[in-house]
Amino acid sequence: MWQSGDAYEAYIGRWSRRIAETFVRRLGVPASRRWLDVGCGTGALTSAVLTAADPAEVTGVDPSEGFLETARATVPDPRATFTPADARELPFPDDRFDVTVSGLVLNFVPDPAAAATEIARVTVPGGLAAAYLWDLAEGMELIRLFWDAAAELDPAAAELHEGRQFPLCRPEPFGRLWTEAGLNAVAVSEIKIPTVFRDFDDYWTPFLGAQGPAPAYLATLREARRNQIRELLRSRLPTDPDGSIPLSARAWVVRGTA
Repeated sequence: MWQSGDAYEAYIGRWSRRIAETFVRRLGVPASRRWLDVGCGTGALTSAVLTAADPAEVTGVDPSEGFLETARATVPDPRATFTPADARELPFPDDRFDVTVSGLVLNFVPDPAAAATEIARVTVPGGLAAAYLWDLAEGMELIRLFWDAAAELDPAAAELHEGRQFPLCRPEPFGRLWTEAGLNAVAVSEIKIPTVFRDFDDYWTPFLGAQGPAPAYLATLREARRNQIRELLRSRLPTDPDGSIPLSARAWVVRGTA
């Protein structure tokens, strides 16, 4: 599911890039710090760190070689390096980074508690550990509206709804993840951004790329059922007079001190 960087960019990556810079600026980290981006994907958060935080270095890790290939191509800054790694077993010594961040990935890690423990381990004492996840139950409208339509036509899809599949994407469990990893002064906040689509095709076509749970589910369906979901969404999505579709996306942010 996580192999095509270009398809991911069209689906979620373009919105990930918008939220990443807001996230980095709100952290308020001084310049010349050493950063680690856990689950860097196609490089959206790494790029934001380079732009907004003036780091000494940024290391991005991700298990997907396809995503890392895209990251290397789109983030040519010499301060950035990208390497394959599992969030549950980070290949770094203790106290290696001043700031460790993770964007939109911990809900996909099979053992997020292990990943949080690793994030705390590699962060220097007094250093910052922070992460963010889409509010898949409510606030990430482009995904929630898809699953609402799919579940109406296919009752089995209700069990696949990402708001149900990923309970970590809520303030209480997200904050608890950081606290139980031994991080201090843990706080949870939100970031909300507009996700305006040019027209219906701009919304729908990225779902055909099979990158992410909703597109992967869609790829398993017969064409007739895919068309039913498409037309139900077309009839329900809010549409402005110019044909654009004004949606919004909310992410929950957790931060703490090692």
